[in-house]
Amino acid sequence: MNALLSVSDKTGIVEFAQALHAMGIKLLSTGGTAKLLADQGLPVTEVAEVTQFPEMLDGRVKTLHPKVHGGLLARRELPAHMAALKEHGIDTIDLLVVNLYPFEATVAKPGCTLADAIENIDIGGPAMVRSAAKNWADVGVVTDASQYAAVLAELQAAGKLSHKLRFELSVAAFNRIAQYDGAISDYLSSVNFEEEKLAEEYVPTRAAFPGQANSQFIKVQDLRYGENSHQQAAWYRDLAPAAGSLATGVQLQGKELSYNNIADADAAWECVKSFEAPACVIVKHANPCGVAVAGNAHDAYAKAFQTDPTSAFGGIIAFNRTVDLAAAQAVAKQFTEVLMAPDFTPEALEVFKSKANVRLMKIALPEDYNQVRNAIETKRVGSGMLLQTADNHELQLADLKVVTVKQPTQEELQDLLFAWKVAKYVKSNAIVFCKGGMTMGVGAGQMSRLDSARIASIKAEAAKLSLRNTVVASDAFFPFRDGLDVVVDAGATCVAQPGGSMRDQEVIDAANERGVAMVFTGVRHFRH
Repeated sequence: MNALLSVSDKTGIVEFAQALHAMGIKLLSTGGTAKLLADQGLPVTEVAEVTQFPEMLDGRVKTLHPKVHGGLLARRELPAHMAALKEHGIDTIDLLVVNLYPFEATVAKPGCTLADAIENIDIGGPAMVRSAAKNWADVGVVTDASQYAAVLAELQAAGKLSHKLRFELSVAAFNRIAQYDGAISDYLSSVNFEEEKLAEEYVPTRAAFPGQANSQFIKVQDLRYGENSHQQAAWYRDLAPAAGSLATGVQLQGKELSYNNIADADAAWECVKSFEAPACVIVKHANPCGVAVAGNAHDAYAKAFQTDPTSAFGGIIAFNRTVDLAAAQAVAKQFTEVLMAPDFTPEALEVFKSKANVRLMKIALPEDYNQVRNAIETKRVGSGMLLQTADNHELQLADLKVVTVKQPTQEELQDLLFAWKVAKYVKSNAIVFCKGGMTMGVGAGQMSRLDSARIASIKAEAAKLSLRNTVVASDAFFPFRDGLDVVVDAGATCVAQPGGSMRDQEVIDAANERGVAMVFTGVRHFRH
């Protein structure tokens, strides 16, 4: 058996090669890999010796040769193929171990030049990988160090690789090539090419959106069904999911997550991550129905639940702090679909053992978790897709522009920041009443902002919450004064809105007339 090893990332390659050699497998290699193996005392044959052609063009040409690709592509069961190999003195290559030039890591570096990017586009590696992967019935192709253990286990146990493993390796190889080519396409089609600046040190500017989008995702699991039972669905994650994202979570117990569970869980998790103080977010049908901050997880949940107990039934609950016994006992009194937190104490886990269907998700949060966000958002439309930079704007006190005679108090300003943060995660049109670090009424997803304001008031009344002296966040401007009048009639004394309407002055005048404070944020948060 012959194995060709040519890797850019040399993690574990020496130990892997030593194990192959111990099984009597002949080692072929190229360039730096061959030197490394030889320095470790392993008998290795340079590919140049096999091809009788030296590496050239600074290593750009070394494996693009019939004696390499013939050995990879020949079908062992076809006499004509084996006769051709014999006629031309070509040996079969039964195992290919290749990982590619680090193109993705190179272009991710600040100040990467166009020349560096181009030089890190692998040519020979992908060609060999494709040849080996196409001929998977006879050749095993290894493209990542994480595969070494499985390959060695089968070789040591049976002296050969099973068809199942070779096929799995082939699929992984073609996936890797697709990822690699997609990354190259994304980079090159985003470069703003400026011929007059071309030089070795030329660092190109890049468009925010490439000329071709090549999204790459890995399937996490098939789902029982989609948004509705007649739809099929699956869950995918990014190739390298960000720390603190839903895709990095571990399910500790409960039924399999459904399509709607995942969508709602993401809404809750992204919202709760945005708070620095201990917070709880309860989501129902993609909208926060209760959000609060407090001194601990239990108190945050108690306040959040109070906002809308009816909607909280069967909701998704997220904490940004460890769930302890007190919080677990409070949550366990209600029917909950999914409960998420950075961690759970042993006592908390014990509480939920009797509620086997509750899905518990543990998602570790990095220190800068409130900054961990998707950079780009996508939305499918008919035969197309919309891309946009994510709405990651974080409002600061200094951003608020007071436009009324009445000035907000310090307490109102803090509640405005809280309300504005919640409004960002409420479907448009969004109206959010808050007081004392908790939501008091949420109006979401209405065609009219006036209706959202009325619904928020109705929900507060149903929950027996007074809206007197509350603050209100509106995710977009009030086009007329009527929306402002509704929230003031309900009891609001301070309002935050983006501003920017042609009738801004009419609404400001109405606020002054009603004796309430109003601030402009300069930013809106439509969420469709």
